[in-house]
Amino acid sequence: MGQAPPPTAGPHPPPSRRGRWRPGRNRLWRQALLTAATVVALTAAAHPTIPAPPPARHAPPTAATLASVYAANRADAAEAAAMAAAHGDAHRAAADRALAARELLAFDGRGPGQATEVLGELRRAGRVAVLVPGSDTSIDTYARFHRAAAALYDELRRRAPAGTRVAVVAWLGYRTPGTVSTTVTTTARADEAAPRLRALTGQLRAIAPARARISLLCHSYGSVVCGRAAHGLDVGDVVLVGSPGTGAGTVAGLHTRARVWAARGSRDWVAHVPHVRAGLPGATVGFGADPVSRAFGARVFDAADADHSGYFTPGSAALANLARITLGDPSEVTRA
Repeated sequence: MGQAPPPTAGPHPPPSRRGRWRPGRNRLWRQALLTAATVVALTAAAHPTIPAPPPARHAPPTAATLASVYAANRADAAEAAAMAAAHGDAHRAAADRALAARELLAFDGRGPGQATEVLGELRRAGRVAVLVPGSDTSIDTYARFHRAAAALYDELRRRAPAGTRVAVVAWLGYRTPGTVSTTVTTTARADEAAPRLRALTGQLRAIAPARARISLLCHSYGSVVCGRAAHGLDVGDVVLVGSPGTGAGTVAGLHTRARVWAARGSRDWVAHVPHVRAGLPGATVGFGADPVSRAFGARVFDAADADHSGYFTPGSAALANLARITLGDPSEVTRA
């Protein structure tokens, strides 16, 4: 979910007053990118690939096939756990084993891993929240992502009016970038993820009741993913928390009919990330406008003193407002 702050220089180099980089800063930034890339390469080399089976084959998820899809993915996760244990990686084996006991729309234990977990009865849910995580989220760190999903699910059940069923979908459906990496500064991973997120919402429409309201809750780099996927998505809300930007200059630039919300806690380090976009040879660095700024045009809500990892903390103002938004109660949302 993006737990650690970026390097001191920040992931986005500041522009000069005229919009061009000063030569010294340009050189320093390129050096920082090279250093980050070297660190990531060395880290990857120190952690050999853990063996796992290819994803289970099953019919497309629908209300009719959901039970068999869950069963196939649970079996796949159990097999991945056994392979990881035989490989000597007890941590990955435990993470896979935990997932094998849950309801999974998708699972892939290869490499950093991907999984789509469902909390609640999706076939009957009138309100569905999809959590889109940020950097450094993988099967190995999945426990913290699951805790966020479980906290939201509990809050939704507590607040839902009588007769309203809810579900939470924890979507680790893309290769998240590392917090200390060159990929976290560009939209490349988000561009890869966007069509997958669109496909997921299509699956949810095939499973959930016809009138179900779907909300995307997008954290940190996950908000970049949601920004790239927003156009044409059949969702009611797009919620950006702890966001470095979306790649768009305004809400209108997202080309969505959904209500767009944004929040940032007072202790979130992402407030210190310059909200700019700048061209480098072969890449564009940065994500543009600050989603909580007046100019961006989102509905800004209260996240109180949340830090970058604190938006789904039980009892927090941020979590209460995320639940209110998902339940379709905009008048109850407390504004910043």
